[in-house]
Amino acid sequence: NPYAGLVEHLRTSWLSGRTRPMEYRLAQLEALGRFLDDKKEEILEATAADMGKPCFEAFFSEILLCKNELHQTLNSLGQWMKDEHVDKNLVTRLDSAFIRKDPYGVVLIIGPWNYPIHLLLVPLIGAIAAGNCVVVKPSEISKNTERLVAETLSCYLDNDCYAVVTGGVQETTRLLENKFDFIFFTGSPSVGRVVMTAAAKHLTPVTLELGGKNPCYVSDSCDVQNVARRVAWGRFFNAGQTCIAPDYILCSLEMQEKLMPALREAIAEFYGPNPKESPDFGRIVGDRQFRRVQALLRSGRVAMGGQTDEGERYIAPTVLADVLPTDPIMQEEIFGPILPIIVVGSMDEAIDFINARPRPLAVYAFSCDSKVVNQVLERTSSGGFCGNDTMMHVTLTSLPFGGIGNSGLGKYHGRFTFDTFTHQRGCLHRNMGLEALNSPRYPPYSQQKLGLVTATFEVKRRGMCTIL
Repeated sequence: NPYAGLVEHLRTSWLSGRTRPMEYRLAQLEALGRFLDDKKEEILEATAADMGKPCFEAFFSEILLCKNELHQTLNSLGQWMKDEHVDKNLVTRLDSAFIRKDPYGVVLIIGPWNYPIHLLLVPLIGAIAAGNCVVVKPSEISKNTERLVAETLSCYLDNDCYAVVTGGVQETTRLLENKFDFIFFTGSPSVGRVVMTAAAKHLTPVTLELGGKNPCYVSDSCDVQNVARRVAWGRFFNAGQTCIAPDYILCSLEMQEKLMPALREAIAEFYGPNPKESPDFGRIVGDRQFRRVQALLRSGRVAMGGQTDEGERYIAPTVLADVLPTDPIMQEEIFGPILPIIVVGSMDEAIDFINARPRPLAVYAFSCDSKVVNQVLERTSSGGFCGNDTMMHVTLTSLPFGGIGNSGLGKYHGRFTFDTFTHQRGCLHRNMGLEALNSPRYPPYSQQKLGLVTATFEVKRRGMCTIL
């Protein structure tokens, strides 16, 4: 295997204990911060070259949110690493019972192309913070960003403990043949199954950050202009190539008629009369992805937008009406600047529609009535939830981010990233003396010993007592 030597080298480094001291971890994290600072302009240029990502969107999503994660980790690492002391029973009252935060070992992080810096570096921050050695595999589809990471990241990090591997499907397949101690993958559910299958051969734990069709319910009671702006921002940010973008709207026929002019107004406000000329609207990442998204325009009726230019990989911000649940656009995650609207008769029908499909990465609900928002929250299941806005929940390092079911497995962001890359090792350190306290558990057994063992080991319900 072409990567066996690399993985073995990193494993030797990890076994040496090199990555365990807090000072080492902090130094590597600080170096990652310098990478983001020094290469800021190159990151903006690379993401613009890969998918026409506007400078504002690239800075916000690829740099600012990354630095938030980094600073939160640097501020809190000492606390996160501490042993966590736990409750004890009578038998162990004089002993030490604690959870040790151990690194897994050598971990693999496979990043996607849509946010090629953010979705690679945020897991890397947690993996470094937890004391692991890491192989990072950036996406080959965002080729300019891949080249930037491959050529420059190694100049900042310890090359004996952190490595970048490039390549496509063949290289990733061979990489996955190696035994890792943890795998973190962000991508599609279909490739997630491949990763999980490869991990199963070595009994390697995984986090899978996948996608899904994120529903957005809009009730009849809401501020239509605010809904239109917030939904349009979430749908058309990064030209719709966002795993947590609202994938489709569920609303009444009456609300659809109100939303159409409000969405048209929001799109014109954001991108002008011709979004193709706007510096604030991106492009589809590749030709294959362009053709796939373009084909979805045949679903329903184009109410606004719909223009395309294959040479520029441009698809206009588009809203589709009269969309049926059986249309092609409702059978897969869109991952492009198209917003279909599905008409439902009531909130109950919208909730039934959501629950009849695989659980999404996010559910969105808009209403001036908080009871409606809470009903959608309580009666649906998804990786995350945001009421009266889109995508903003992902900006908080205090909230876990991850999927459920078809949309993923595991969670990260902030403390949750550190925990994801940490093995919580249950530890008990007992006193070598006081052997008399142990005698009730040793043979020969008796009813009296059983009573003593029960009294000293039993976890009691509150308000209950034991009579010996």
